[in-house]
Amino acid sequence: MSESEPYKAPAPRFAAASLIAVIFINMLGFGIIVPLLPFYAKSFDAAPWQIGLIFGAYSVGAFFGEPLWGRLSDKYGRKPLLISTITGNCLCYLALAFAPNIWVAFAIRLVGGLAAGNGAVVQGYIADVTPPEKRARQMSYQGAAWNVGLIIGPSVGGFFAHTGMGPAGFRIPLFIASGLAALCVIAIAIVIKESRVREEGISHRPSRWSAIGEAVGHPVIGRMMLLTFLVGFAFTGIESQFGLWSQARFGWGPRDIAVCFAFTGATAFFFQTMITGRMSEKYGEGVMLAVGMGMTAVAAALQIFSINGYMTIALMCLTAAGQSVAFPNVGAIISRTADPHKQGQIMGLNNATGALARVTGPICAGLMVPLLRDGPFILGALVVTPAILLALSATRRAIAMGKLNETAP
Repeated sequence: MSESEPYKAPAPRFAAASLIAVIFINMLGFGIIVPLLPFYAKSFDAAPWQIGLIFGAYSVGAFFGEPLWGRLSDKYGRKPLLISTITGNCLCYLALAFAPNIWVAFAIRLVGGLAAGNGAVVQGYIADVTPPEKRARQMSYQGAAWNVGLIIGPSVGGFFAHTGMGPAGFRIPLFIASGLAALCVIAIAIVIKESRVREEGISHRPSRWSAIGEAVGHPVIGRMMLLTFLVGFAFTGIESQFGLWSQARFGWGPRDIAVCFAFTGATAFFFQTMITGRMSEKYGEGVMLAVGMGMTAVAAALQIFSINGYMTIALMCLTAAGQSVAFPNVGAIISRTADPHKQGQIMGLNNATGALARVTGPICAGLMVPLLRDGPFILGALVVTPAILLALSATRRAIAMGKLNETAP
């Protein structure tokens, strides 16, 4: 086996599609729980800052889990890591149903985030079984599966939750989420074929810290990681404050916000299934990445001038479209640039920067709101704009390295 060739097992037909279908089941369970978390925390008489901790704990866990699971999947294979991490998620949902207080719930969410930080393993599997020029399309399908799970899940959770019963009123949704995770594990064990054989041919592997330094210093991967952080920082900051912003601006309630996010979810699904892959294959990942960043920046900047709910929904849909165009191309560019033996680890480091953004973005946006109501949107536009330049410069470097076959923008 040569150093340049990845150590892959033969990929069965529809391997990536099968995994994406299975992951949808897991995301459906995740979607059931997320909208219920504020009410779940309040059932323990949690203070607002404790509710914030419950949300943040998951991302903190994912920050540490993503590079760890990605690295291990490079060495031992994708399938065992998928089974073990989703099993951990299954047990955490079950434990959350019986948490005696808010601090135990926080600890369970932290461990659950650690276990659920397996996005790099999924992306690594897709990269293993998909030709380079088709990866943006498959990764956009993965994003679509995530979005549909997050759209359908909340309605299921809301139907089975009983907020007047205290913590016990949330057990049925948590049991359903745990059961879906268990079903996902069974499906992976039976249906999904391993995409890599266990690594035997590489005697020396750099330390975790050396790998981080190597990724950050890479002329393409380092820029992609910074881009992931900047855009995630901006988008999650806007998302975290959108409900309060729309309430202050238009008098919206939970129903109006739900309608808005239903439209944005449908928009994201459409772009991820019908637009992103085709456009990336036609015009190149780098071009479409820059286009997606531009759409996101424009939507954030225009939102401060919104005059009614219709304009707000349209601009949020434009934001969702921009994100849907951009992020599958980030994963595709990284997978085409990274050492094939380290794809899972590099994907994990990139996803960890996204998890860090999901922690810091809402905090900074929350600090801005008392000073400036439109602050999260202004900050978002200012942060995303330089990310466009990062996308263009990274693309040029990837072309110069012979990793992308397209004309530099």
